[in-house]
Amino acid sequence: MNAAGFDEPQELRRSLSKPVWSVFRDKSAIDGIEAAFLNAIALGKVEIRTYFLSTSTPDQYLSLLKKMKRGGQSLRNEDRISNLPDALLLEILSSLPTKLVLATSVLSKRWRSLWKTMPNLAFTYNATNDLKRFSDNVCKCLLSQQAPVLQSLLLKIDFDDESSIDYDIGILLGVAFGLHVRELNLEVNSRKVCPPRFHLPRYHRENLFGFPQSLYNCGTLETLKLSHDVLIDIPFPVCLKSLRTLRLNGVRYKDDESVVNLLKGCSRLENLEVNLLTQSDVKTFTIDFPYLQRLNIYSVGEVLYVVKAPSLKYLKVSGFIDFDSILIGNTPELEKANIQIAYTIYDYNLESFTSVKRLSLLTPEPITFPIGSIFYRLVHLELDTYNAEWWKLVMLMLDASPKLQALKLTGFGPRSEEEDDVSDHGEEDDVAYEKWSQPKNVPVCLLLHLQTLVWESYESQREEDKEVAKYILRNASHLKEATFISVMGSVGECESMVRGSSSCQLVFK
Repeated sequence: MNAAGFDEPQELRRSLSKPVWSVFRDKSAIDGIEAAFLNAIALGKVEIRTYFLSTSTPDQYLSLLKKMKRGGQSLRNEDRISNLPDALLLEILSSLPTKLVLATSVLSKRWRSLWKTMPNLAFTYNATNDLKRFSDNVCKCLLSQQAPVLQSLLLKIDFDDESSIDYDIGILLGVAFGLHVRELNLEVNSRKVCPPRFHLPRYHRENLFGFPQSLYNCGTLETLKLSHDVLIDIPFPVCLKSLRTLRLNGVRYKDDESVVNLLKGCSRLENLEVNLLTQSDVKTFTIDFPYLQRLNIYSVGEVLYVVKAPSLKYLKVSGFIDFDSILIGNTPELEKANIQIAYTIYDYNLESFTSVKRLSLLTPEPITFPIGSIFYRLVHLELDTYNAEWWKLVMLMLDASPKLQALKLTGFGPRSEEEDDVSDHGEEDDVAYEKWSQPKNVPVCLLLHLQTLVWESYESQREEDKEVAKYILRNASHLKEATFISVMGSVGECESMVRGSSSCQLVFK
């Protein structure tokens, strides 16, 4: 296996009839190009048989000669790769860091200007206390571009005390926007910030990069990804009419008005990701997009999310947040909802999901069921079995999901005796919890549709686990497979349970 992760070259060439070897003499670009080109060969994207080496290292050269002799090949000092079409060369170079791509310009005359047509660029600054030089060099690279469109620009900036960061990086971004960049991915990290990010106080202006307000009006930007120590300070509505994807990962917001002004200017947004990693000055996030299809929220702290997205198809909510802090309007086209939070999920929240097809509800706290609701499109359901009386929710959801085909139950693995007492009896000793009781009527989904049962961390010593497993296996007439993962207790007990489906297979992992 070589450094690129591939087997020896002769193994890659077994199916190739006319091997041709090219020798390049510049070491700075050889390793990366070699890996990319071998990858292209392995994927069948090219039919040329070419291998790169640096003759400046005799040991490497002799090693390659020995390998070629063992493979019955001869070495010819001819350059065939440079005769490949530009489109194919650019495809190979696109898998390399931009620094290596720039190094290829010294290989030959053919390569001198090839890098200038690269549509995807990425640059990294590692707090070398020379941010201005970095900015100037990147600007020169951008201004040398000859590609019809700058498809994407990735910037990773780690800085210490550079007081000019707003100016230096702002100039650089201005050049990129002048080239009508389609996708901008900006990650900024201040090394002055020492504590864990989620323990940080509300923003300190000197530790943040203020995204230039003048750049919030771009007609060509389709994807914007901002991460970490970036300050969103927008006193006026923006206009990002082409923006389809917005990712806000741990950025800071000056106030509620800045959030409103940013989101209101993205009228065609289809994908939104909000990761709020610190206690924020923002109190309300209003997410109101008629075309939004994917929404991912990770949040901590006391923030209210108001979601109005009638076209929403995918929703994920996670973090240390109470679900009553998220108000969701009608979502008739919702395909999948994944809720993984640390606090209670309420019935009025679940009423927003009655049209969903795939639903995952995972929380160590109680979940209240919306009585009378029917999940008429639900075919896949995942619930946890940690809470006392968890089985009640399972039975209610089965009864309210007539088309359910797959059920996944997730436990929390081995627990201490104290944790087990809380799970079985609740936190208060004087609270009586109802034990398992068989429903009067068998849910329609068990009789007609349920085909798959998956149970992680099944505990045969818990009475409720045994009774629910027995009930489902006995009444699921069309069950094809029941999988029990990390079984705690006797497997034999499961194997002896009566199965209502003659074709049901039990699987233990």
